[in-house]
Amino acid sequence: MSAALPPDGGSRTLAPLERRLLEVVERREHGAYVVLAAEDPDGPAPQPGQFCMVAAAERWGAGADERPFLPRAFSVLRADGKRIELLLEDVGPGTRRLCELRPGDGLRLLGPLGRGFSAPPGDRRAILCGGGVGMAPLAMLQDELLAGGRDAVVLLGFRDAEHAAGAKLFARARVATDDGSAGRRGLVTELLAEELARDPVAIVYGCGPPAMLETVRALCERLEIPAQLALEAGMACGFGACYGCVVPLREGGNARVCVDGPVFDAERLASCLAPGEAA
Repeated sequence: MSAALPPDGGSRTLAPLERRLLEVVERREHGAYVVLAAEDPDGPAPQPGQFCMVAAAERWGAGADERPFLPRAFSVLRADGKRIELLLEDVGPGTRRLCELRPGDGLRLLGPLGRGFSAPPGDRRAILCGGGVGMAPLAMLQDELLAGGRDAVVLLGFRDAEHAAGAKLFARARVATDDGSAGRRGLVTELLAEELARDPVAIVYGCGPPAMLETVRALCERLEIPAQLALEAGMACGFGACYGCVVPLREGGNARVCVDGPVFDAERLASCLAPGEAA
């Protein structure tokens, strides 16, 4: 199993700052997404919301005379014993190479990194709101909540039916798609607004594209509902050295998503968008 949810955001699983060479043991497709499972006998148990920096062990670049790709940051989808699962989508050369991996291939992994989700306070019900590949950390979170005897409402938004096939990674979920080809036509934030109107005694857990999370943050701020948001950001290192993944804080200054997050209490954030990024 993954590490249990901490009662607050103060504790986290710490990984050694070295890349481990793992072997891919399973590859599954869920519509537009690929799930890779790898044996990780020496890795610490991740918490829901933590991420890993991942690279293929071989052919990790465009060619022999060209620079290799930077490792990619992926939230942990699930972890069970010494096995770890990652959710991928082919959106460019680096992710395409990772999606090509098959059982027996090598995977270089650094992690788990960052701060994960913490347990719901009191008797507030948990609402999990995810967009696209951002659903990954919410799957592990749902597992942990169910294992602890707590239910959760899961709301997921996707581009179309091919991507909505990823909802099958959850015990149950309500789905919205941009084109209406699966679930309800519209945005997942519309489902969230309706759910909060029905019963606002809740805590929201979110992960998805920055613009989606900014809508979630603003909605929860207006309704005075607590939220924990796992931010998506491009990362070059994953451990705070490059300052390439900053977001603005309400009290001023910026936070690094990789070490100060990726999970933040929404009330700390001035925005879920990086400085200069448009909604």
